[in-house]
Parts: sequence; structure tokens; C-alpha cells
Amino acid sequence: MAKKIEELESEIVRLKAENAELQQENERLDMENVRLLGRNLLMSEQLMSWYEVKQRVEWLKAEMERGRRMKMQADLVDDTELLAMLEHRLEKDPHLVTADFGTAELAELMGVSQARLLRLFRNSTIFRSPDEYLENLRLMRAMQLLRDHPEYGIAAISAEAGYNSVRTLQRRMSEVVGMTPVEFRMMTEKDK
Repeated sequence: MAKKIEELESEIVRLKAENAELQQENERLDMENVRLLGRNLLMSEQLMSWYEVKQRVEWLKAEMERGRRMKMQADLVDDTELLAMLEHRLEKDPHLVTADFGTAELAELMGVSQARLLRLFRNSTIFRSPDEYLENLRLMRAMQLLRDHPEYGIAAISAEAGYNSVRTLQRRMSEVVGMTPVEFRMMTEKDK
């Protein structure tokens, strides 16, 4: 019986040692699992990043191709259609006409060369140049804002209409309309 107890105690010691080894192995496997999950997560993020980059590159290629086709088509469009397209684009988004928006930006927006745009204005409009046309748009926008938004200050209207400074707006309105922005606003308020 003592021998049997001794064998059982020995078996218990062996099983405890084996259990400790298994727990250590289990902890090692847990750590390895965490490491592999982290690696998989990192690889997934990289894959997603590469996929997003690939999508952006494909989008940019498509946009470049669309721009190239648009430029070719715009050069083929007759002057009347091109003017209508131009007016539609600028009416749809008058905020495009900032102080820095000039002939080069207008040509790019319309997908035509600057030479084509200059010929268009020289041959088909009352304006001598795209810059003169843009200046007229700025002035018309300023006058509309002065009339429709009496709560706006002159500086805000000047910036919103695409002028570099209030002084430029005042000078242009005096030259073209014959009154300052304040005088124009007062006149339009009387008419309401």
C-alpha cells in the first residue's frame, strides 16, 4: 500500500510538472498567436493602404484621360457651344472666380488651350480677353452681393466676389458703374 501511495505521489508530481510545461506551452502559443494577429493586422492595413493607393492612381489616370478627352473635344466644339459651356460652368460655381483665377485657370477649367480661349474671346464676345470677361464676372457678382446681402460688409463682398482688396472693387465700380459700392448699396436699398 505504501508502494502504491508512493507511485501515486510520484505520478502526481509528474502530472504537475507536465501540467506546468503545458501551461508554459499554452502561454507561449498565446504570445505567438498575439504576435501573428498583430502581423496579420499590420499586413491587412498595408494591403488596404496599397489598395487605396491603387484606386487613387486608377482614379487619377481616369481623370487625366477624361481631361485629355475633354480638351480634345473642347477644341473641336464650335465657339457658341464653348461659350455656353463656359458660362454654365461659371454660373454653376461663381466661387471659382477668385482673385488668382485668370486666363490659364479658365483654359484649364474648360479643357482648352489658352490660345483657343483667346481666339474665342477675340472672335465671339464683346470682351477683348478672358481676363476682361472674368473682371466683368467679378464686378457683376459684387453688385449682386451688394444688392442681395446688405448684412455683408464691403470687405467680405470684395473677397467673395474675387477681388484682392476693397480698393480694387471701389475703383472698378467707380470706373464702370460711376459709384462706389456703398453708394450702389444705398441706391439698391432705396429701390426695394
